[in-house]
Amino acid sequence: MIDVPLSVLDLAPVAAGTTVGAALRHTTELARRTEELGYHRFWVAEHHNMPAIASSAPAVLIAHVAAATSTIRVGSGGVMLPNHAPLVVAEQFGTLEALHPGRIDLGIGRAPGTDQPTALALRRTMEGLSAENFPQELDDLVNYFTAERPGPITATPGRGDRPAIWLLGSSGFSARLAGLLGLPFSFAHHFSAANTLPALALYRQSFRPSRWLDRPYAMVAVNAVCAEDDERAAWLSGPASLSFLRLRTGRPAPLATPEEAAVYPYTELERQFVLERREGQALGSPETVRRQLTELLARTEADELMLTTLVYDIADRVRSYELIADKVVGGLRRQD
Repeated sequence: MIDVPLSVLDLAPVAAGTTVGAALRHTTELARRTEELGYHRFWVAEHHNMPAIASSAPAVLIAHVAAATSTIRVGSGGVMLPNHAPLVVAEQFGTLEALHPGRIDLGIGRAPGTDQPTALALRRTMEGLSAENFPQELDDLVNYFTAERPGPITATPGRGDRPAIWLLGSSGFSARLAGLLGLPFSFAHHFSAANTLPALALYRQSFRPSRWLDRPYAMVAVNAVCAEDDERAAWLSGPASLSFLRLRTGRPAPLATPEEAAVYPYTELERQFVLERREGQALGSPETVRRQLTELLARTEADELMLTTLVYDIADRVRSYELIADKVVGGLRRQD
């Protein structure tokens, strides 16, 4: 039996009635506290045109978080490569790695993380948004760090300052590519739970040893809200469910209060959508969360779990991670 590391994925949630500045300060506060609690890494996610999420510029936020901490690994979960020229990403993360050597993770995703008009505003051309370009652009990005194929462009910073590179995914495409390239893989179980097991199986089946890894390394990202009892955890998780529903129905808004979420007039279809989204996640008391995470580990055989906690109040967000570190971590082990 081996202990499974726990990490953090944060979206810098913008709570209704607050500001983006407050959201970013809370993310920094959370990074400091989770470092104290012994969490392994702290990632922020790239999303755009979403009023409830302030982590649209991950490289900038990572620089701030890394400067505010000292030991926890800090990175992107992820940078959406279709939105950026590979050279720009190499220079940004080469800078981060040069400033914080050995602490930076570059998680790469192939989706734009937004709607098509916003994606076009970011990249300017439809050609840049094609998933068919992703393997080549990933190869170009890695080459800027390694310079294995000499060319007219040198990424400075970048060359010689390579962060740990991960592939992220919510389906089989990135899972297979990560396996073929021998890269670590992080799966978005928190919003694509039905695809988790097939994608992890494809990753492991496709895996080829590389300079990065000699065996597959899979991390699973899962929603986790831990409170003193199941009822409070369910109440705290209400705003995240409502936020996701509003996003999926084209009505994005800042994160609602638990009180607003509790009285929202869900239709029967909407309520079923929310219940299905909560399946396979970790929501409840420490005992409930331990059981749910243990079951997830047994199903996925993950090498690492990444928790994401989307609740209205920063104190409740911090408390969830404290309860898990204090009362859950010791019971999380995986059969080696």
